[in-house]
Amino acid sequence: MKRHIIDLFAGPGGWSEGLRRLGHTDTGLEIDAAACATRAAAGHRTIRTDVAAYPTAPLVGRVSGLIGSSPCQTFSTAGLGAGADDIELCHQGLDDLAAGRDTRSALRTATDARSLLAVEPLRYALDLRPDWIALEEVPSVEPLFAHIARVLRGIGYSTWVGVLNAADYGIPQTRRRAFLLASTTHQVAPPEATHAKVPEPESLFGPGRAAWNTMADVLNLATGDVVTRGEHTGGGNRFTTAGPAWTLTGRARSWKLSATDSSPQRELTTAEAGLLQDFPASHPWTGSRTKQFEQIGNAVPPGLAVEVLLSVLEPASRSLAVAA
Repeated sequence: MKRHIIDLFAGPGGWSEGLRRLGHTDTGLEIDAAACATRAAAGHRTIRTDVAAYPTAPLVGRVSGLIGSSPCQTFSTAGLGAGADDIELCHQGLDDLAAGRDTRSALRTATDARSLLAVEPLRYALDLRPDWIALEEVPSVEPLFAHIARVLRGIGYSTWVGVLNAADYGIPQTRRRAFLLASTTHQVAPPEATHAKVPEPESLFGPGRAAWNTMADVLNLATGDVVTRGEHTGGGNRFTTAGPAWTLTGRARSWKLSATDSSPQRELTTAEAGLLQDFPASHPWTGSRTKQFEQIGNAVPPGLAVEVLLSVLEPASRSLAVAA
């Protein structure tokens, strides 16, 4: 029987693009119409569905890998962190699932329903027992990942939980995200960083890490500034394109670029935002400009996905992927 990689809350395909680079494919579960359209245009298999309502029974015995990046709006600082009030109920939901009780419906009435989506990966993991698991979320969800990891260790998984900075893996963006890695086939560990804020010299053990990739280099821009104005005509924060971009969110649609303080400012394009998230310039983003930037901001950078996936894929699968 063929076994599949299932991608919960698959979005536009950051994990899928990473898997493709490694010679693998997945099936994404995603409810947003624009994200589903983007995935279809990019050639990624998708089931449009509510992850929380999708039954796991038909998947039992058929899943080798489980990926999950649940919606982060209620937990992120960009989304005002409303989910902080729901975190204890999420912990309760995890404890209940671990004890064989599905209390999601009852708990959902007391929370922002999006917050409780953070417990869905554990439901799938307990029901499907995949060989490996890779989860990603905003850093404030790290305690929930630690909770999930404790449950997974109790049923035989090796686990690692921590926060990774995308810039340390060659992505031109200082995006920090929490990850949970788990496997039943080998000991897992975080991927080794390939880049550093300050480049490292060569040593007896080989070349040191390269410098972080800059926004200007990746977008072929003259060194200048980005002003994060939001919807306002003034104000906003400012950072230089001589380093990695700040973390992209949907609000990056209002970023203004200028080569110098005196040059006309212009908006960041969708293709440029995709490049900063490590997607190809030709990636077929679908929907309005707002929906496209929302998808880009929510995606896992494919290059970072590759590094993370190499940590959890079975050794034989990793060797074949690297050789390819």
